[in-house]
Amino acid sequence: MAELVIHDLHVSVEDKEILKGLDLTIQEGQRHALMGPNGNGKSTLLAAIMGNPKYTVTQGSITLDGQDVLAMSVDQRSKAGLFLGMQYPAEISGVTNSDFLRSAINARQEKPISLFKFIKQMESAISNLEMKSDLAHRFVNDGFSGGEKKRNEIVQMLMLKPRFAMLDEIDSGLDVDALRIVSDAVLKAQEESNMGLLIVSHYARFYEYLKPTHAHILVDGRIVVSGGPELIERVDTQGYEWIEEEYGISAKQEAKKQPVSLGVCAVKQGV
Repeated sequence: MAELVIHDLHVSVEDKEILKGLDLTIQEGQRHALMGPNGNGKSTLLAAIMGNPKYTVTQGSITLDGQDVLAMSVDQRSKAGLFLGMQYPAEISGVTNSDFLRSAINARQEKPISLFKFIKQMESAISNLEMKSDLAHRFVNDGFSGGEKKRNEIVQMLMLKPRFAMLDEIDSGLDVDALRIVSDAVLKAQEESNMGLLIVSHYARFYEYLKPTHAHILVDGRIVVSGGPELIERVDTQGYEWIEEEYGISAKQEAKKQPVSLGVCAVKQGV
């Protein structure tokens, strides 16, 4: 069974420690909800797994089926089966979605994908996300609305077929209908490939659609509480104050950070 294992992970940004010994294991087919107040390390974890150079791992390990993820470059992590649906997707003027995705797919396999097969798969992905049919010919996220950018991240996920997908507030900027469309597409993709999911969101509605199998609360750089769907319901109704009362850990909410872009993680630059 495919397994992504994070052990005793410490991560710093500009000499400030954000993650302080985080442990988490995700297996294929599982859906993990990652919750917690802003500024406590959720996006930092996802960025560190994907290899954002602004985040320095000072201690601990990340392994994918026993392979050392930290020893891989960003494009190698993507080829190994990791995918990050970004909170702030990058815009790439001059590069069409079809060229970008076909290059990304071909970078993963010895034999290039046939044009016919690629077109059929992309048409299917665009249809599943109920996006405009000209998406393939538009520049990546250039001129897209916030909701279009988020749906385009899921189009990329459907095309790249990762083993483990991380979704960083992919629901922000989506209206109710788009939220349902994205959720249905994610669940369909998991049903077909049995990929593992790590989902960061502040909204119970998104989790209601995706029905996580596991839930975790991250506070001050560590996962302090883990459980099942009942944990999501408790946070939705009570917030995070009870954590300090029951566990003696402060769960104060910090101001939301400025966007930090990983850039394009699907393929190596220049591919």
